[in-house]
Amino acid sequence: MPNTDGPNRAVTTTETSLRILERLERSEGLTLEELADGLDVARSTIHRHLLTLEANDFVVRNDRTFHIGLRFLGFGISARDSVPFFDVARKPVDRLAAKSGEKVWLVAKEGDFSVHLYKAYGDNPLKTSARIGQRRYLHQLAAGKAILASLPADERKAIIERQGLPEQTPHTVTEPDQLLDELATIEERGYAFNRGESIEGLNAVGAAICDPSGSPIGSISISGPASRVKGDLLQERLPEMLLAVIDEIHIHLRYSADM
Repeated sequence: MPNTDGPNRAVTTTETSLRILERLERSEGLTLEELADGLDVARSTIHRHLLTLEANDFVVRNDRTFHIGLRFLGFGISARDSVPFFDVARKPVDRLAAKSGEKVWLVAKEGDFSVHLYKAYGDNPLKTSARIGQRRYLHQLAAGKAILASLPADERKAIIERQGLPEQTPHTVTEPDQLLDELATIEERGYAFNRGESIEGLNAVGAAICDPSGSPIGSISISGPASRVKGDLLQERLPEMLLAVIDEIHIHLRYSADM
């Protein structure tokens, strides 16, 4: 029988709160009844968790609907500011967006996933559902594939084995051998493409940011509608702009490490 008084009990309780918060974060607010319908947890238990979270300002209530509280904003900003390349990369990302005219994303590698840290818009950005703080599978994004390609071969395979290759669109690469072949090509040329693999009709190019030891810690991508971001623009001009910015960031990181 499980130990209901020991540490397993505490972990289960914490996981329940986290599942509630994850559902609220993905919604525009949920009632107690809606939360109970989506979680395999007693309504009374969910209610107790919500009351505790509300008392500590992690959840706020609007009439009968619960929402994520702004207290999390401080945690998020603190986490983002702790990323070693965030301050170094922000201004180059802004300049890249202005020069390319497209949307530029700065992402970090955290564990087996990418996390969207910062975005900048050019004159003709394509608006999508992607948002700051969003975690994504690496294989679905140009930025993520660039990170995977910069890892040692055994680490690439380990991530694929742990996470699988979930399909986001009909164009997402879901066969391990096909992805590994593509990653070998990306490693050789230094940048990755996303042709409708995360959002249909969107193309992107991405390149990894590595620390002074050569380990990938993040990446940058430029994305836009496939009707515009194609041909020489996608395959030549945008990669050239992107790699110039990546080189600039790497110089800053090496200089900072030597200080």
